[in-house]
Amino acid sequence: MNIITKIRKTPFWRNLAIFLAIVGPGIITGSVDNDAGGITTYSVAGATYGYNLLWTMIPAFIVLFVVQEMNARMGIVTGKGLADLIRENAGLKVTFFIFVGLLLADLGNTTTEFAGVAGSMEIFGVSKYISVPIVAVAVWFLVVKGTYKLAEKIFLIFSLFLLTYVVSAIMGKPNWSEIGTAIIHPQAKVDFDYIFLIVGIIGTTIAPWMQFYMQSAVIEKGLTVEDYKYTIWDVAIGSLATIIVAVSIIIACASTLHVNNIQITEAKDAAMALKPFAGEFASQIFALGLFVASVFSATILPIATAFYVCEAFGFEAGIDKTWDEAPQFYWLFTGIIGIAAAIILIPNAPLISIILWSQLINGLLLPVVLICMMVLINDKDIMGEYVNKRFTNIVGWGTAIILITLSTMLLLSPFFK
Repeated sequence: MNIITKIRKTPFWRNLAIFLAIVGPGIITGSVDNDAGGITTYSVAGATYGYNLLWTMIPAFIVLFVVQEMNARMGIVTGKGLADLIRENAGLKVTFFIFVGLLLADLGNTTTEFAGVAGSMEIFGVSKYISVPIVAVAVWFLVVKGTYKLAEKIFLIFSLFLLTYVVSAIMGKPNWSEIGTAIIHPQAKVDFDYIFLIVGIIGTTIAPWMQFYMQSAVIEKGLTVEDYKYTIWDVAIGSLATIIVAVSIIIACASTLHVNNIQITEAKDAAMALKPFAGEFASQIFALGLFVASVFSATILPIATAFYVCEAFGFEAGIDKTWDEAPQFYWLFTGIIGIAAAIILIPNAPLISIILWSQLINGLLLPVVLICMMVLINDKDIMGEYVNKRFTNIVGWGTAIILITLSTMLLLSPFFK
């Protein structure tokens, strides 16, 4: 019997105890979305278009919650990771091409995280040749020498630190009336840069890799069908926290940089540019948030990638396994960390291009992953009575169609300039 079901208290305290025991996968997965690439994308969106892109956060929240709930449900019901299910049902050839693309995208994403570490620490006067190697070694030790329970506790603490962006937004003294108008009556544009940012925002808010990590995390935690109703709350809180942080970053940059016609290309620029308009404290909070988010994601992304690649090809995977038990998992994790950190240490590396294009690739790959998910979760042979309901199917298929449409518009837009 699951240890959680043995708790015997009053309904409120019993439910709270169960929730606290289950909490983790949803909040961690949601929080990692606000990584260096995400912070950069939100910062550029706020600085370039002001509050105009805030409307994207409403559909982003709905889709984020629905997609994460589907992942959690599939993991709990089947006891298998998403990569495992794709391989079993789509075959090895299809799986190979999907995961080669995802592996390359995640290598770019992890490089982005180390770019965030380098940029944030430079604001505090620390060279990237010091900060990046130290963080890379620390991340490696946490995963290779630690346990899942220890790692999860550290990840949850990191998640709380991301809420510091709310402080940066408030210190920017935003115009709340304009914010309300931008959300209720958005002024959409049909041009390459605007669509590029929308795809980038969706790609970083609902990244392809997180679908695999979420499903693997509920399996690693040993959650069962009895825990499902509490897992929904975990997913909801994680999704809400993700959107609050994203909105705060856009508002902070819109209320300070956009109104003063200051353009930026990365999150570090945003942190430095905030200083004359919102004060040194706001600038340092922004930089600290960037550092925490970057370290957090530089840990989770390689784990997620190693997880789903090993699952896809039938290798053992898991933080609680030893190197001898899961050598492919640990070698892949180590390789991603090493290559990503090394790229950042190359003088004059094109970091901005890596950051923005990795987010775009996320947006292009997401429909492929979503379509695979939708086919699997509606298969009664796999899910039984836990197949999707109508609303979930509408959101899931609708998101895939919209992303394909936006991606096509993005690819064709240069021909219509």
